[in-house]
Amino acid sequence: MHPAPLSSPPDTLDVARVRADFPALHQEVYGRPLVYLDNAATTQKPRAVIDRIVRFYERENANVHRGVHRLSQDATDAMEAARATTAAFLGAASPDELIFVRGTTEGSNLVAATWGPMHVRAGDEVIVTEADHHSNFVPWQQLCTSTGARLRVAPVDDEGALDLDAFKALLSERTRLVAVAHVSNVLGVVTPLAEIIRLAHDAGARVFVDGAQSVPHLPVDVQALGADFFVFSAHKVYGPTGIGGLYVRADVLADMPPYHTGGGMIDVVTAERTTWAAGPHRFEAGTPNVEGIVGMAAAFDYLTGLGLDAVFAHEADVLASATARLRALPGVRVFAANAERAGVLSFAVEGAHPYDVGTLLDRLGIAVRTGHHCAQPLMARLCLPGTVRASFAVYNTREDADALAEGVARVLTMLG
Repeated sequence: MHPAPLSSPPDTLDVARVRADFPALHQEVYGRPLVYLDNAATTQKPRAVIDRIVRFYERENANVHRGVHRLSQDATDAMEAARATTAAFLGAASPDELIFVRGTTEGSNLVAATWGPMHVRAGDEVIVTEADHHSNFVPWQQLCTSTGARLRVAPVDDEGALDLDAFKALLSERTRLVAVAHVSNVLGVVTPLAEIIRLAHDAGARVFVDGAQSVPHLPVDVQALGADFFVFSAHKVYGPTGIGGLYVRADVLADMPPYHTGGGMIDVVTAERTTWAAGPHRFEAGTPNVEGIVGMAAAFDYLTGLGLDAVFAHEADVLASATARLRALPGVRVFAANAERAGVLSFAVEGAHPYDVGTLLDRLGIAVRTGHHCAQPLMARLCLPGTVRASFAVYNTREDADALAEGVARVLTMLG
């Protein structure tokens, strides 16, 4: 029932050593070793990230900025060093282009609430795609509703890839913003981002990139891409939950008004008026999630230390192995199997609801995600109630791919 093994896996990454760095992987579920394949939802955390957060609480815990005592200075230094680390990982020109947000969802809402009303008005147009996650669809839909602008939805083909000709046809002098995911969270399809950005800029539009699924699996250089906005969540790239980053190109950020107001984002406050802090601090009201910020930087340091080329090559190999094995199973449909993908394998089992498949796999110790994956427009395009989604990370192996295929084979037998 299973295809012959593929060629030898890459030997540039010591996966056994990597797996040893992740405590959560070494447990059993229902008496079986955990096979964790829900990384597009959230990744497990390496000891380096866990230890960094513990060290912050044990040695540096204090509120940041304006404190003259040593702990406050240490916490501030750690936070701003983390900003520099994160900005460098994204290829930003300066740390001052990096705003700390709670994650991808807050980043898109921040831009929709600040830059949006200043630049999008009645009669203007915003382009999204059928494949976008709700967090990169609904904020722009709501912006258009509130301003009288028109939301245009660029279609995807049967493989889930953006129909580039249709996208070009939507662009016009009325287009103010193009919002697009770098990698689909449902299908893993990689968007031709550089070309989309070039086309959008030629039309006079800004581009907002949802990088939640690309930062863990692909090299990202926001300057080379020419992105105006780029957002990601740390918890999808081995960091803590509740923290992420929003890159905004310096000239675009300069005229954006605050998102929230309060402490930490002001310059001068009088009874008559308030002026705002410069740069990213203008968007970081209140006490920040400092432990999350330093944990996020530790995740980037950890990933960089493994060697990004080796990480991405290893993940691509595991994805290819899993795809080949599932495609060989009768009654299993793998979506976007022929498209360029990163990190994600979405499939359906003939005659079975995705929830049932996911539940049965769970009893075998295999963690996957099921449902519409917060992408209902894409599910409508594909005429599906949902999919089963297996998603991969640096610590996954070909053995995990084998376990998935064997688990699905058992599900097929059960459904018989």
